[in-house]
Amino acid sequence: MAEDTGYPKSESIRKTNPAAFLRGFLQEPSQVGSIIPSSRFLEQRIVDASNLSAATRVVELGPGTGGTTRTFLRHLGPDARLLSIELSPYFHDLLGEIEDPRFINHLGSAADLADILAQHGMEQPDVVISGIPFSKMPQPVATRVAQAVKDSLGENGRFVAYQFRRDVAGYTNPIMGAPAGCTLELRNIPPMRVYSWYKTAD
Repeated sequence: MAEDTGYPKSESIRKTNPAAFLRGFLQEPSQVGSIIPSSRFLEQRIVDASNLSAATRVVELGPGTGGTTRTFLRHLGPDARLLSIELSPYFHDLLGEIEDPRFINHLGSAADLADILAQHGMEQPDVVISGIPFSKMPQPVATRVAQAVKDSLGENGRFVAYQFRRDVAGYTNPIMGAPAGCTLELRNIPPMRVYSWYKTAD
């Protein structure tokens, strides 16, 4: 198992600050899909859909306060890298509290994924995980993000998106085809759908 990473326990435990998440929502409600952080049940469902224990290059879009980020790091191997891309300066600062040599904290837009990967010398990711609420994005931006994900993933790479609404499928299906799976996690407020797509050879 990849969970015993040898990194400090303070970074291995589940650490989520609901008050900080609420402040972030109040500051920038258009960028946050919920006022409550993800539950451990939703986090585990995302981990399972992403097959993180086998991944070496992972990108997280819209990590928020970092609760999911810490969970992902617990499941990644010692040689893996996790790049988070956060548009909110407030959340980006909170993510800076994570001390893990495998973690890269980037302030920017998911639509610029290819440039950000190049900036950090990171090859095509095995998995891209998105908590960004596609339902709150302008249509051109949502389409650009979905296209950027497909273009950046390695062959057979996975795109996993956890969403309250179904909008992500409307933007991603025309680009990556129908999802390989979609499950509903009811033990979360609000309930979330976890979609997964695979990039296949065109």
